[in-house]
Amino acid sequence: MNVNQHSPHSVHDPFGFSTFSRGLYIGGAWRPADGEGRIEVIDPSTEAVIASVPDATVADAAAAVDAAASAAEDWREMPPRKRSEILRRCFELMVERSETLARLISLENGKALRDARGEVAYAAEFFRWNAEEAVRISGEFGLAPAGGNRIVVDYQPIGICVLITPWNFPAAMATRKIAPALASGCAVILKPASETPLTAYALAALYEEAGVPPGVVNVMTTSTPGPVIAAMLADARVRKLSFTGSTGVGRMLLAEAAKNVISCSMELGGNAPFVVFDDADIDAAIEGLMVAKMRNAGEACTAANRIYVQSGIHDVFAEKFTRRMAALRVGPGVDPDTECGPMITRKAVEKIERLVTDAISRGARVLCGGRSLAGRGFFYPPTVLVDVSPASDMGCEEIFGPVAPLYRFESEAEVIAAANDTEYGLAAYIYTRDIGRGMRVASKIEAGMIALNRGLVSDPAAPFGGVKQSGLGREGGQHHGIAEFMEAKYIATSF
Repeated sequence: MNVNQHSPHSVHDPFGFSTFSRGLYIGGAWRPADGEGRIEVIDPSTEAVIASVPDATVADAAAAVDAAASAAEDWREMPPRKRSEILRRCFELMVERSETLARLISLENGKALRDARGEVAYAAEFFRWNAEEAVRISGEFGLAPAGGNRIVVDYQPIGICVLITPWNFPAAMATRKIAPALASGCAVILKPASETPLTAYALAALYEEAGVPPGVVNVMTTSTPGPVIAAMLADARVRKLSFTGSTGVGRMLLAEAAKNVISCSMELGGNAPFVVFDDADIDAAIEGLMVAKMRNAGEACTAANRIYVQSGIHDVFAEKFTRRMAALRVGPGVDPDTECGPMITRKAVEKIERLVTDAISRGARVLCGGRSLAGRGFFYPPTVLVDVSPASDMGCEEIFGPVAPLYRFESEAEVIAAANDTEYGLAAYIYTRDIGRGMRVASKIEAGMIALNRGLVSDPAAPFGGVKQSGLGREGGQHHGIAEFMEAKYIATSF
């Protein structure tokens, strides 16, 4: 398979990197880091350095908390309608600049341009949705059962929020946290992934243009997240931590947050089962699987990780699916014809290689792909494996790449047990023409989100989150997302 690559020297600041990578964004100003360190940003398609951003220190973390604290009261007291209009303007600007943002994401993340465009549309929607919800935050009023007093419940902003986002969706993972936090009246500090910081800084400039006051949103990049985050969580003014990333890092952050009893929202790892029953529409299931597996080249926590196909259609399904996967065009994310971009780093490719090698050693057969591509860039081809042992490493770990292992099953009870045989519980997918069976199986699979006869589960209007080791809390939804950034205050009174 050929990979279409562009020259490492073909990019010359096409997005104005000098504008939004010139400093940390703290208190509405672009400022240098306390130290002189810089973080290089690599194009995964070429391995070329395309920009560098400041490397924040503990002193910068303190400055960010100070800035958020200075802005917090005015933002908290701002009328909900005015906050709503600012959020709506953020949405409008993201839509206006959608192509530029998509190309920036493709360049620093490597994802196919079509996926990047979808991400920008999804990311912008969090601002529109939360702009509408910001004016609907209401309290409760009732009579105590004993009749002695009235019960008044007021919902108030939780306080300064530290938000930590991953590299795989550099726009959407940020707006999914920032938008509800701002709608609730909170000031925030965003620490984006150091692999993809440019999108976060570009959006910071956009928020400022939309009217977000100085200090309400602060953005800082660092190569030493441990001490920097710990310093912020040790500050009594910080009352919320929202993290999206691996379960291992999530556990460490929970332990750090526990020292000061900080409220936490955790969207962690996944190991999503994709279940196809004999009675499913095979072509529809394959279309859904192409989305569930290959969105962002498989680098998604919701990606289909274990594909269970009932024995009656297994071989036909595997043949048709393999043809679709083998036909995907691999290339640089910024190439409009690319359908599968590179992985984020060389380390990510090495992990995929390890998982595939282990599966083959345990008896798996490769139907397409299965071997790294030569040349520059962190590319791995779309790969399909059959006869995969459930005991293989890829059955237990997130693949986070374009590798699809197929497992054969016989009965409903068998596949439910297999789907639940994991410490994770973020997303799951079910394909069947029998809606009764679909709902029955959905109720028994241990996951926070189920897609029934659909390959896409995420929606800003729906609560996103998992069970077991996949996280705590929910993001998005009619009230779930904003509730994560609010505290309920009970007032007892009588009159």
